Amino acid sequence: MILPGSIVRVINPEDTYYKFEGLVQRVSDGKAGVLFEGGNWDKIMTFQLAELEAIDPTAGKKG
Repeated sequence: MILPGSIVRVINPEDTYYKFEGLVQRVSDGKAGVLFEGGNWDKIMTFQLAELEAIDPTAGKKG
């Protein structure tokens, strides 16, 4: 489930932001506003929920 605060990856290979990961800022009408931060730039883009997959930020970490 994708909710505000979720970390997501763009899975649409036709999109410029394909494989970029960002933070969901808002969810409305089947779309999500995703914030991308990279070095000296920040960008918020809107995607259809079907174009995104939720990322587990704890996956792969050993405690």
